[in-house]
Amino acid sequence: MSLLTLRSFCVTLRNRPILNDISLEVERGELVGLIGPNGAGKTTLLRAALGLVPSSGQSSLAELAPRERARAAAFLPQAREIAWPIAVEDVVALGRTPHAPGPDDGSAVQAALQRTGLVDLRRRAATRLSGGEQARVLIARALAQEAPLLLADEPAAGLDPSHAISTMKVFRGLAGEGHGLVVTLHDLGLAARHCTRLVALKDGSIVADGSPTDVLTPARMRAIFGVTAFHGEANGGPVFQPLDVTRD
Repeated sequence: MSLLTLRSFCVTLRNRPILNDISLEVERGELVGLIGPNGAGKTTLLRAALGLVPSSGQSSLAELAPRERARAAAFLPQAREIAWPIAVEDVVALGRTPHAPGPDDGSAVQAALQRTGLVDLRRRAATRLSGGEQARVLIARALAQEAPLLLADEPAAGLDPSHAISTMKVFRGLAGEGHGLVVTLHDLGLAARHCTRLVALKDGSIVADGSPTDVLTPARMRAIFGVTAFHGEANGGPVFQPLDVTRD
C-alpha cells in the first residue's frame, strides 16, 4: 500500500490553475525529489496533498481525519522561523503531539536530536540559534513525529553545504529504513546524489518521473530549467550551468 496516492489531482487558486491532473504514488523506501523551476507548483503540491489547500481529485492524505493524517505524514514547511524562546528539545518534542503522551516520546526526541546533530544544543533557547541551526531544529521536530511519510519543502535551504549533505543522508537513511519521503529541492546536485527518484514539475504538470539518471538528461534540463548538464571530471557527478555560459 502506497504512503501517498494522488489521482487526477488539480489545484486552482484565484481562478488560476496551479496543478493540472497530477497522478503520483509514493512507496516505502523512496526518497522522491520534487524538482522544477520557481512557480512550477512544488510547494502547492505538498500543501494540497495534506489538505491545506483546496483541491479536486484524490489525495489519500487529505481524505484522512486530522489526527490520523498527522500520524501518517510529517510536514516540514519552507518557513523556518521559531517564534518562542523555548528549549530546543521542547521544540522537537512538539513533533510528538499526534502521539503524546506516550511511552516512546523521550526516545523519539533523543533519536531526532542525535540524527540532526543537536544533542549538545538541546537546552539552548531555540531563538538564540543561528538560522541554519533553527532549520535543523525544525527538521528534528519533523523526524520526532515518526510518521511513515515525510513531506519536506526545501529542507536544505539555509543550511551550509555540510549540513545540507548530512540532512540528505539522514533522509536517505530513513528511506532505507522503510520510510517514504518527498522533498522539494532546487539544488540539482543534491537531488542527483541522494534521491532514489525524481519527479519534475513544470507549469503545474509532471513532465518527468524516474531515476535521477533518467530525469536529469541534457534535453530535459534544457526544457525545464534552461541549463546544460554534463558530468564533472572531479567526482563523476552531474554539473549544471546556464545555457549562455560556455564551458572551457
